[in-house]
Amino acid sequence: MVDIQGTCDEQFEPVKAAFAKNFEDGLELGASVCVTRGGRPVVDLWAGDADAHGRPWESDTIVNVYSTTKTMAATCVLMLADRGEVDLDAPVSEYWPEFATNGKDAVLVRHVMSHTAGVSGFDPAIAPTDLYDWDAVVAHLAAQSPWWEPGTASGYHAITQGYLQGEIVRQVTGRTIGTFFREEVAEPLGADFHIGLPASEDHRVADIIPPASTLDALGGADMDSIAARTLLSCPVDATEPATREWRAAEIPAAGGIGNARSVGRVHSALANGGEVDGVRLMSAAGVERILEEQSNGTDLVLNFPMRFGMGFGLMSDSVPLSPNPRAFFWGGWGGSMALTDLDDAMTISYVMNRMAGDLIGDMRGIGLVFAAYASISGAR
Repeated sequence: MVDIQGTCDEQFEPVKAAFAKNFEDGLELGASVCVTRGGRPVVDLWAGDADAHGRPWESDTIVNVYSTTKTMAATCVLMLADRGEVDLDAPVSEYWPEFATNGKDAVLVRHVMSHTAGVSGFDPAIAPTDLYDWDAVVAHLAAQSPWWEPGTASGYHAITQGYLQGEIVRQVTGRTIGTFFREEVAEPLGADFHIGLPASEDHRVADIIPPASTLDALGGADMDSIAARTLLSCPVDATEPATREWRAAEIPAAGGIGNARSVGRVHSALANGGEVDGVRLMSAAGVERILEEQSNGTDLVLNFPMRFGMGFGLMSDSVPLSPNPRAFFWGGWGGSMALTDLDDAMTISYVMNRMAGDLIGDMRGIGLVFAAYASISGAR
């Protein structure tokens, strides 16, 4: 029987039970889960192993969370928008002039935030090691043509979104997005989340256990489809986070490293009107912008009905994670997940190191979300 460590308020015992069951069912190697309510952690649990050799998953163990990183990158852009330094309705080229080439002059910042920019992959394709050269990657994206008319449909920008957002941040602030996030978000909040990890923290990083097949997400898609072109344009295989080069690089859509506690800490500010424990990231109105629907339909890459707001996924019939309409979420390849609920001032965060193969739909994290709502269902 797995040894669950950490703290859990009695009211949230269903979350602890669901977390334990994931281990008992053989679904986990190591993982952590955090729930906050009103800015206060009510669940902070971890268990299992950080690697296949039995190294324990500790309180301060951190792990690559793949696209859950996107919630951090989006928060950075939203903060700049709230300060009036970025207009979400402005063309990207207003801040990054080189981006206007080859039909991208019509791409707005909100298109980047909602995966509707038409630049969901690299054209021509690049190798994962190319991601470590920021200047080369953004020059590559600036030279491309969009693969569909910007703003007309979503197509999940699996890796490119972070570079597009990050270059906007760099052009506006003169700081890389990893530096901006560290100085403006992580350090003020005391959140142990990193977009670009110092080598001094490598000893705390859990090993990723790749899925059996890294092509599961394609689901038999036509190789000429937007989905295939996107996912094969930089064919990562989940071995990359084991390298110092990946960990050091700022890969704002896929390379963030943290634990459930740190993810929940950042999102707890959003769940409480932009501020937690005296640290304000943005105004309540700035948070509400996340809920502005930007697209609603079958995503060209995920091949699944998605409703996107400003930087996050929104609740819909196809993604009924929360009973509340003012909730938003995103997750990462392999299973990590983060949900923020403005109505219940609640966040649920989950990270792990044994990856599932699909981009979306892993029931380990979803089960924890449902357990958190079950915990408060009688006390609304």
